[in-house]
Amino acid sequence: MMGPGGLDGARRLMSGETSKPKNIASTLKRFGAYFAPYWWAVLLAVGIMLAATWTQIEAPRLIGQAVDCYVIPNPTGCWYASITTDITTEARMAGLGQLALALLGLFIVGAALSSVQFFSLRWIGENVLRTVRRDLFAKLMRLPTGYYAENETGNLMSRMTSDTDTLQQVFAFGLNLVLSSIILLVWISIEMVRANVGYALISLIVVPIMLVATFYFSGEARRAFRRARAEMGSVNADLQESIAGVREAQAFNREEENIEQFERTNAANRDANVRAAAFTSALSPVLEALGYVSLAIVVVVGGVSLLRNQPLPGTTEVVTLGLVFTFLQYSQRFNQPIQQIATLWTNIQSAIAGGERIFGLLDTPVAIADKPDARPMPEIQGHVVFDNVGAEYKPGEPVLKGVDFEAQPGETIAIVGPTGAGKTTIINLLPRFYDVTLGAVKIDGIDVRDVTMESLRKQIGIVLQDTFLFSDTVMNNIRYGKPDATDEEVIQAAKLVAADEFIQRLEQGYQTVLGERGAGLSQGQRQLIAIARVALNDPRILILDEATSSVDTRTERIIQRAFEQLLRGRTSFVIAHRLSTIRNANQVMLLKDGIIVEKGTHTSLLAQRGAYYDLYMSQFRAQDTEGDAPNASLQPAPALGD
Repeated sequence: MMGPGGLDGARRLMSGETSKPKNIASTLKRFGAYFAPYWWAVLLAVGIMLAATWTQIEAPRLIGQAVDCYVIPNPTGCWYASITTDITTEARMAGLGQLALALLGLFIVGAALSSVQFFSLRWIGENVLRTVRRDLFAKLMRLPTGYYAENETGNLMSRMTSDTDTLQQVFAFGLNLVLSSIILLVWISIEMVRANVGYALISLIVVPIMLVATFYFSGEARRAFRRARAEMGSVNADLQESIAGVREAQAFNREEENIEQFERTNAANRDANVRAAAFTSALSPVLEALGYVSLAIVVVVGGVSLLRNQPLPGTTEVVTLGLVFTFLQYSQRFNQPIQQIATLWTNIQSAIAGGERIFGLLDTPVAIADKPDARPMPEIQGHVVFDNVGAEYKPGEPVLKGVDFEAQPGETIAIVGPTGAGKTTIINLLPRFYDVTLGAVKIDGIDVRDVTMESLRKQIGIVLQDTFLFSDTVMNNIRYGKPDATDEEVIQAAKLVAADEFIQRLEQGYQTVLGERGAGLSQGQRQLIAIARVALNDPRILILDEATSSVDTRTERIIQRAFEQLLRGRTSFVIAHRLSTIRNANQVMLLKDGIIVEKGTHTSLLAQRGAYYDLYMSQFRAQDTEGDAPNASLQPAPALGD
């Protein structure tokens, strides 16, 4: 089980993530699995790409033929037509015109094919990206609540936004350019070797140097970008936390400190990106310089062979002027995709680093999951047993130690104790937000680990102190747990818990759209909507976690009456902080350091004169005595164990 962690812990986690060695081949293989369902579209795109590449390969050959056949006629170098050295000017002009039309046709066809190729790869990329985002979101929904205590929300959001944005940039443009460039490089190399092996080997002599430069600079850039992606997660985390806590920051005059903290995080992200940019910006000019060296080699070697009328080493054929022009075109086209890849290398490296972070999240083990043979939970009657239960967030640090108790159907169990005693842990074990590390939690004799979580949780209702409402209508917020509920059922649930009256007074009643987290409503109104949401689900087990601690006395009385309606016939577990709740409970359990110190009814525990009696006498005796006074109900009941 995972437990709460701080900001530094989350950042150490991110730092460790960037320091571990990464397997690029594995990352690319994972991406390949996402492209697999679109294999037919990939094959179609590759076919179009091959056709478009052919037009780029054929153009230099035709330019070379224009020279050898018609500019400086050379029968040995002209395969395009049958010519002689004394070919007439009219025939040469006609031949050049035909080749010009052929070249024009190649350019038009190539442009059209490239357009279709770009669209098809973009379509594939967007569908793959949609699937990646879907899998990421599904993973976030399945991870246990403890995972979110150790990982910042902003960092997780960065996986969904910033990291996937880098993938989108590559899928939109890089995928098309990289694939077409690779095909072009291979095809040009083959054509150069077919034309003249010796000339080709000499012309491509700088390629190994290009590869060494590319691998060195790309390796350094990848490490820098991996760090930059992690730092971007820190920026998002700081931003999310600062916005969520802006009221506290202003209340405690912490604006300047927060600005300084954000500036430090932002500067770390800048430094990582600047380092990455240093390597990527160095790669492009290095490759460009090597490209010019390649062109110089083609011109010098070909020119020397022509002037001396001697074949190159390892060959028997003399280089023709047309072949020199063809190789110049090939060298330019060979260098161009390499430089394009270098230009895109920033995005490619960033995408690989982002992909590693995405797959790292997707590979996070789900600590709490259904067993392979888990069965649906039958309709719950409400008999709950904690059998020697132990639980811990960190290995070796138990939070609960041998907790034993039994709740009969329909009983209300009040749980009291100091902060950190384990109260919230107990109620989190019932719906399996966490799992026990010792013993078992059983409902109606069935271990909760043996049933599906969906069938278990749909029969458990939870009302927390910090109510979460969505930016949606009041109607949809209430029916959140039961999407198929009718409007009439929603209204009945609201009436049951006394929420209908204030809802009807809203500007658009049940169709009023709430602000973020229910902004615009009071704390008590938000609580009533949350209670109505639970009432609509009609759960068999009810969990109340300090659900009235943040409301005024009048609202508390309204909510208490709502609870009275909701608790009837249901087994309920209440983290109690009001004396009225404790008095009405069938059982009261006093926890301390993960152990049930005392349990019984309020009256029986007072009679024992033990730890519960001491707590009562030190905090509540005076208020309890005033409970019969006329105005006693106007005073909020003090918290027990706070």
